[in-house]
Amino acid sequence: MTDPAALAPALAEIRDDFLALEQPDRLQLLLEFSEELPELPERYRDHPDLFERVVECQSPVFIFVEVDDGNIVHLYATAPQESPTTRGFASILAHGLAGLTAEEVLAVPDDYPQTLGLTQAVSPLRIRGMTALLGRTKRQVREKLAA
Repeated sequence: MTDPAALAPALAEIRDDFLALEQPDRLQLLLEFSEELPELPERYRDHPDLFERVVECQSPVFIFVEVDDGNIVHLYATAPQESPTTRGFASILAHGLAGLTAEEVLAVPDDYPQTLGLTQAVSPLRIRGMTALLGRTKRQVREKLAA
């Protein structure tokens, strides 16, 4: 299980926000996150070839990770508007990982998605999708560091 002290502050705050709510309100918060998925930067909008599909997600979601010169990770994701759960999960990670170094992203516990209190509100398959989003993000970070 995730060690609460090991979480980056933004991820801990997101988790705490979910856990402070009753089950139906957690779904509403997930929907709110879906509406806050950051837009792709202009430089990536015409380059779908850079994005990796996360096939474990029920809806088509694509991610691309950038590690800048300061070793800061930037996660970019696309998911259809009509897939609010998937968009919400991608948005949680985009917001929660924003500003973290590559080492901090790699230190995010793999079971973070299970700690949000959504396991009774959404299907295990959807939680698996978010776990895959995190796993692929970390793999892309490792690949960028090795390059």
